[in-house]
Amino acid sequence: MILTDQQILAEIERGNIVIEPFERGCLGTNSYDVHLGRYLATYKDSVLDARKHNEISTFEIPKEGFVLEPGVLYLGVTEEYTESHAHVPFLEGKSSVGRLGIDIHATAGKGDIGFCNTWTLEISVSMPVRVYHGMPVGQLIYFAVQGDVQTFYNRKANAKYNDRTDKPVESMMWKNSF
Repeated sequence: MILTDQQILAEIERGNIVIEPFERGCLGTNSYDVHLGRYLATYKDSVLDARKHNEISTFEIPKEGFVLEPGVLYLGVTEEYTESHAHVPFLEGKSSVGRLGIDIHATAGKGDIGFCNTWTLEISVSMPVRVYHGMPVGQLIYFAVQGDVQTFYNRKANAKYNDRTDKPVESMMWKNSF
């Protein structure tokens, strides 16, 4: 079950959902619009290795915007910090963004109950497109869950993305054993 606007507001009131900053005008019928944060990042190496720490170069989006190029993976970040203590959050791109040829995530659209942070975006484009800090990029949808949670994400000893940040975070795959 997807939460409606009224249910999202009620869960915010209860403290089960946190969105900072929260703007009532960004609340849709059954979602909340999130915006592109001020930073983007690209990987330093042209070949990434899943077993090593691949470093990124982070830069601020200029006031005049920044042109994303095809063939480059950009890591972005949401302007909004969110917490979800009782629902599974899903991040999807807005249709207006998709119609510009922008994908905001490659595979990681689902959050976990207990995820408390900004969202790192895995941005790719099909043609050059100029983006701006603060532009709407996605929408959060909240799903109700059935049953109790044994371990919330923010309490997992092996959780790799718990440090609060306003910058994109590179892959932490290298921390896994394989």
